[in-house]
Amino acid sequence: MRQSRAPNETTPKPKLATLSPLLTTGNTMAIIKISNLRLRAIIGTMDWERSSKQDVVLNISLWFDHSKAARSDDIGDTVDYKSLKIKLIDMVENSRFKLLESLADAALTICLANPMVEKAVVRIDKPRALRFADSVSVEVEGRHNG
Repeated sequence: MRQSRAPNETTPKPKLATLSPLLTTGNTMAIIKISNLRLRAIIGTMDWERSSKQDVVLNISLWFDHSKAARSDDIGDTVDYKSLKIKLIDMVENSRFKLLESLADAALTICLANPMVEKAVVRIDKPRALRFADSVSVEVEGRHNG
């Protein structure tokens, strides 16, 4: 049987987990990963590739100092990956690159435009680019310049 509380009693608030001592120094890194973002783009050098969108798959890793976000539990103190995804979709689906290297570099530039991102790795796969292979991919890495 459930016991009732007196009218002036309040439900105790749950205790937050104790934060790591490292979080107070700002010397911690986290990685946000966006996995298998499936998009369509004009990509390739062949005539037929220049007129029909093809599948591309993005995998992105973003390194950043997460200590402020961990302390505040506020989305304003972390990398907004939803907004990043929207920028990536817009760029990729409106692009007309010939090379995966160029597309990957453009995606990396978008990732590093966020000043909270200290390092980013972008891998772009082009499924069915080669007969007998699942995909061909290019992976680029960069660090924030300031």
